[in-house]
Order: sequence, then structure tokens, then C-alpha cells
Amino acid sequence: MSRRGFLQSLQFGLGATAATALLLEDKALLADEESGVPAEAADPAPHHLSRAKRVVHVVATGGFSQVDSFDYKPELSKFHGKTLVEGLGRDEQPDVFFGQVGRLRQSDFAFKQHGESGLWISDLFPHLATVADELTVVNSMFAETSNHTPATFQESTGFRLNGFPVFGSWVSYGLGAETQNLPSYVVFPDARSLPAGGSINWTNGFLPARHQGVIMRSQGTAIDDLDRPAGISDEQESATRNLLGRLNRRLQNEQGDDDVLISRIKSYELAARMQRVVPEITDLGKESKETHAMYGLGDGETNDFGRACLLTRRLLENGVRFVQLFSGGAFQSPRVNWDGHEDNKKNHTREAGRVDQPLAALIKDLKQRGMLKDTVILFTSEFGRTPFTQSKAEEVGAGRDHNQNGFSVWMAGGAFKSGLAYGSTDPVGYAAVENPVHWNDLHATLLHALGIDHKRLTYYHNGIMRRLTNVGGEVVSDLLA
Repeated sequence: MSRRGFLQSLQFGLGATAATALLLEDKALLADEESGVPAEAADPAPHHLSRAKRVVHVVATGGFSQVDSFDYKPELSKFHGKTLVEGLGRDEQPDVFFGQVGRLRQSDFAFKQHGESGLWISDLFPHLATVADELTVVNSMFAETSNHTPATFQESTGFRLNGFPVFGSWVSYGLGAETQNLPSYVVFPDARSLPAGGSINWTNGFLPARHQGVIMRSQGTAIDDLDRPAGISDEQESATRNLLGRLNRRLQNEQGDDDVLISRIKSYELAARMQRVVPEITDLGKESKETHAMYGLGDGETNDFGRACLLTRRLLENGVRFVQLFSGGAFQSPRVNWDGHEDNKKNHTREAGRVDQPLAALIKDLKQRGMLKDTVILFTSEFGRTPFTQSKAEEVGAGRDHNQNGFSVWMAGGAFKSGLAYGSTDPVGYAAVENPVHWNDLHATLLHALGIDHKRLTYYHNGIMRRLTNVGGEVVSDLLA
């Protein structure tokens, strides 16, 4: 049969069905409206021209120190060993989490200016310093609590209480998915431990259940219960899915629409498609040796997080909307997060050593592929750390306590002004004083970059039109490109 005759024969019968199915699975061959999953928001985005369409959110669990990383405070060296009151030149009585207010301590890491922008970054992050001109640093963040749990809730949901949807779920709800073959929201927990609260950190809250984050691992079994059990044939699996589909449809006809049931049905359908694509995406053997080296894959301390970052790039390429990576796990002994109470230098050196190289590699990799211009990379922590030590009043200890009053976060991507340091804390880095930014403001700005008006992204729940930014939030336009 000639090529033309073969193609004409596909217009009819089973050949047409099979060919159409294969074409629909290949977005490169047949991209249409059904290649993704539409948003469920009542007022769907985009609400305005967007610069970004996907997000990578890195969560530094435990509270990383702003005065040891991105908030350069030369005055802190001058007042090393002095009291906070002496350093600020005014009577400022700190209210800290553990009630131990020691003397001011200079940064344990040297600061230098980097890139054409001259952005100040300490030698805690030597690799990120090489991409300084891609970073947008906010040095004037503040939160409403110094307690890990409610502070993490506020970082993720805008509220200090449990039960509200996290940022990734709101983005999934507001923008939908770019592909039917993968979840719109994927989570990589720290390989050492789940964060405190587990799935609370990626909950959909009261939003439809399909917007909850899906856990993926950087090594071993990528997604639990996804692989077909040994000994199950194609025919058996197909028959099982057909039976399950009939039972679900019968239950749905009897009980009417139910979000949990509908989401469960959709999750089984998604799982069937993921069985085909996930093994392909997670096969890092197809990446070059140079790429492996750039991300720090191997036997070293960067391997776990490096694999997660490289998988993140592959997920973004395949249409995942939101990827969240946790740097740090539960609050246990020994500590496996950024909570540097006892020895902040030792703690931060260990944690930064795991993530610095992979994060810089992800930024460079996305840029060389033309993807950084429409991707937001976000690095946050629930709060910062005090410029004075957690010790007796007359001592200069080695650890730093929690600090909600002023801390740093950073972004990278084409939606933001690169090489920018925005806002500032007081001379010793204790509290935000210039252009303070609340979590509601940051969330509003991030949504704006994605083409979403934060006041229009709402969900009716228990008599209230809820939103990520509660009843506040202002877009910080000076951060946006």
C-alpha cells in the first residue's frame, strides 16, 4: 500500500479511532483546546496581560537568616557584642519566641556585590551569586507570628489557621493545567523527611479536590501506587478500569454531583495517563553528563535536591503548572531544616550546601531553554532569624531565634525586575522599615505576574467569598518588569 493509500484508509473504522487517539496524545501533532485542563475559577484568568505561566516554589522550612544571606548589614559588625538597644540607638525591647535575647552577632558569612547589578549576596550562596542579575530580592518581608506552624500556614495560604488552600492550589484552580497527562501541582518533599504537618503543606483546603498537590520523589518510586502491580496484564487492567468506571457512573447518577467522587474519578483517569508519561519524565539517564554535573547529581550532598530540580525542569517542559520543592523537613533531632537555634552557621552551611548549586543550575537551565522568561522561581521561608543570639543577655551565642519582623525572600523570572534588592530592614536587620511587604502583598504580586487579579480569584465557602489574600494585599508594582 502506498503512503497516501495508507493515510486515506485511516479515515475509516478502527484505524481512524486508533490514529486519532495517538494524535490527541501528542500535543506537538494536534494541539487543541482539550490538550489541557481548563480552570475552575468562576472568574477565569487571565484578567490582564501576564508575563508568567508557571511557578517553581522553593520552601526553606524553619526560617533562614536574612542577615547571613541577602540582607547585608555592615553596621551589624560594628555593633557585634552590643545590645539591640545600643545597635538601634533607641529603646526596642524584642519579643522573641524563646525569650532569650543575647547580644548582637555579626554575620557568619562574608558579603560581596555580584553581577552587573551589584546585588549583595553572602558566601553562603556562592552558586546563586553567579546568577545575581536574575534575582529579585525582597529584604523587607514581615509576618504576623514567630511560631513555625501558623507562620508556615500564612506563608502558604495567607492565613495563620489550618484548612485554607495553599498558593499552588489557588494557581491550579485559577489557571487550570497545560496538560491532561500530569497533575497541575506537583510537590517534592525533602528526601530526609516530610515537613511538619505533612499534606497540610500542599492541601487544596475547600477548593475542589483535584487541586491538591501530588507528591513526587526524586529517587525510588516516583509516585505511590502509580505503577501496575506485578502479574496484572493489559487486559486485566483495562477490564478493571471499565468496571470501576461503570460503578462510579452508577453512584454518580444515584447521588448526583459530588466533588470528592468526581475528583476521585478524574484521579483514576489521570493515573492511567500518568502510567505512560511519568516513567519517561523521571528517566534522568537521558540527560547529558554535563547536565548531571551542573545540577550536582552524584554521591554528594547536592544529589537529592539536584535530582528534584532537574525533574522540575522536565515537569515544566511537559506542562506542569506549579512545582513546589521543600528544603527542610520535620522539627526533630537531629534538625533537618533551617531552624538554626543552637549553631546557626553550622546549620545554614549544611542546608545551603544542599540547595545552592541545584537552584543556580535550574535558573541557568531554564534561561538557556528560553523558559525563564515565563516562569516564576520563588524562594521563601516562614520568617527570618534575629540579628542577636539566642542566649543569656550578656552572651554572644552561636544560634539565632525566630524573627517575624523582617526577613528576605527572592524571585527569579521574566515577570520581575532582575538584579533588584527591594525594601530594607533597620541598620542591624531586625525589622522591616522601608517598603515593608506582607505575605498578602507578595501573594497578590505573584498572582498578578500570572495574569490573575487577586481580588477576582475567589471561592464561596461557608458564606464567605474567600481568596488567597484574605481582605488585604496590594500588588508591589515596583517588583514587576
